Amino acid sequence: MKKVFLMLVLFSLFALVIGQWSAMATNVSAAPPQQDATAEAMAEEGAADMRDIRIVVVSHGQASDPFWSVVKNGVDQAAKDMRVTVEYQAPGTFDMVAMAQLIDAAVATEPDGLVVSIPDADALGDSITAAIDAGIPVISMNSGSDVAKELGILTHVGQTEYEAGFGGGERMAEAGVTNALCVNQEVGNAALDLRCEGFTAAMEEAGGTVEVLAVELADPVDAQEKVVAALTANPDVDGILTLGPTGSAPALAALEAEGLLGEIPLATFDLSPEVLEAVRDGNMLFAIDQQQYIQGYLPIVLLTLYNENLNTIANDVLMTGPGFVTQETAERVIELATAGTR
Repeated sequence: MKKVFLMLVLFSLFALVIGQWSAMATNVSAAPPQQDATAEAMAEEGAADMRDIRIVVVSHGQASDPFWSVVKNGVDQAAKDMRVTVEYQAPGTFDMVAMAQLIDAAVATEPDGLVVSIPDADALGDSITAAIDAGIPVISMNSGSDVAKELGILTHVGQTEYEAGFGGGERMAEAGVTNALCVNQEVGNAALDLRCEGFTAAMEEAGGTVEVLAVELADPVDAQEKVVAALTANPDVDGILTLGPTGSAPALAALEAEGLLGEIPLATFDLSPEVLEAVRDGNMLFAIDQQQYIQGYLPIVLLTLYNENLNTIANDVLMTGPGFVTQETAERVIELATAGTR
């Protein structure tokens, strides 16, 4: 009898637990509409809380490019954090005439701020000064550190390219490189030319030599063939520096095709998933990191503060680099890159 009674008690407790679990499940299934309603209310509140500030970003790099996609991620996050409206624009290719036209068109819309990269001051200078003359605050980022102050720009967010190239040359020389290639995928881009100049100066100071190899940004197959041809023509080449991921990918392919991967030190400016993997795996000596995410992020913050509080930065250049990603740090940076911030 006691066993029967005990079973009845256990059954009752079990039924009670099941009933409570069912009620909880019902409440959980009913929760999403309440959460959706809350999210909708928050979205409406956020829209109402937007600042009445519109900023236009005009860069020479397309958001589809691995490097520039991270810049745009920084721009987008800053727009969200600052609660301002931001438009990101770039020509379809490296085209200074088209870029100048984009700047002119942006100025005509009378934005509250303008962010520009300046790969060619001669081509873009008039459009930028027209914006400043129109009373539009301008901040430059990425390229243009050497001309920003002269043009009247509030500040430049980026790295000084000559010094970054010089640092790369010092590291290459320390690794034993004496005859190097500097692979330039955008000859005429002042920032990239300065990188090669700085690299050359450091290598020559260490007793080495540098040959600048021009390749076509939009044709990686041809770029690979030109690297192979340069290695064939000059068998003394014992190091290669590329000026970005679009240059490093063909160089990596060329070294692999020639059986020289890991034998001839290769390094590059800027990060991409492929670059970071190559550094991690020991197929690339280092990558020069200018932290392009904050090059996109900080100008939006600074222009918001300027519009609301007339805040300015005393430095002509707000330095974001150079930093150096090596095999010791590559794995951690890869983890951060998956979030699109490195």
